[in-house]
Amino acid sequence: MIKILANDGIDPIGKKLLEEAGFTVDTQTIPQDQLSSALLNYDAITVRSATKVRKELIDACPNIKLIGRGGVGMDNIDVDYARSKGLAVVNTPAASSLSVGELVFSHLFSGVRFLHDSNRKMPIEGATKFNDLKKAYAKGIELRGKTMGIIGFGRIGRETAAIALGLGMNVLAYDLYPFSGNITLSLQGGVKVDIPVQTVSFEEVIAKSDFISLHTPFADQPILGADEFAAMKPGVGIVNCSRGGTIDENALIEALDSGKVAFAGLDVFDNEPTPLAAILNHPKISLTPHIGASTNEAQERVGAELANLIITHFKG
Repeated sequence: MIKILANDGIDPIGKKLLEEAGFTVDTQTIPQDQLSSALLNYDAITVRSATKVRKELIDACPNIKLIGRGGVGMDNIDVDYARSKGLAVVNTPAASSLSVGELVFSHLFSGVRFLHDSNRKMPIEGATKFNDLKKAYAKGIELRGKTMGIIGFGRIGRETAAIALGLGMNVLAYDLYPFSGNITLSLQGGVKVDIPVQTVSFEEVIAKSDFISLHTPFADQPILGADEFAAMKPGVGIVNCSRGGTIDENALIEALDSGKVAFAGLDVFDNEPTPLAAILNHPKISLTPHIGASTNEAQERVGAELANLIITHFKG
């Protein structure tokens, strides 16, 4: 019988599918430093972003035949090394796209209407400084008609573009692999509308966007730093729901303090799970604790897709 350790958990739907296929699934979380011994009792491991599957762990567990990642990025897995040793490495890149795209716009709506700051101040100052706060937040802007810049135009970037287009925004997208095609909008009643989108240069996205959202894999160097902020429109909004390390956080703070960047929405950070205090306390930053894929619907899709990938691998 195939035994699977879902070390970062798996949605009940995924667990049920695997068990109905005859697999044993354990969902207890084993600490990282104990995995090398515990995994000797399993044929496969699934992880999210917490558990790391590095070369040393792979070498210590020659019995492991598959590593599954419930999510998009596989930065926490030594993918090439695992595959060179004959292991299957699978992930679920499409399952959480809509949830991440919607979180991007949660941060955008919060930023353009100052919700992140007003939610901090209203409980403290609302009773005594109501009119002052009303004046402070009186210069909100609408998203319709503005330009959304998307850096990284894979599944999540395209889902973000679809939401932007549905809101009446213009879209400028950049990707290492140029794209020219249609983004499909799914409207109420099952109606679908195709809107053509073509990627442009990185420099054009930086210079012409009113808001910029990052959707790239982990990068060795920040994608947005002091030079990029300097080339942006004054009052730009920045959102990062992709990977920590893709923005130079110190440069971002300087850009926020100078007014060059009007606000930022961050779901990921350089130093998770202990982000910089200057980031956590900044009045112009909307914050979430790496929850881009954390919706009930996304987790169900992730669990089901991951289970089916595992079943296909072991049973063909």
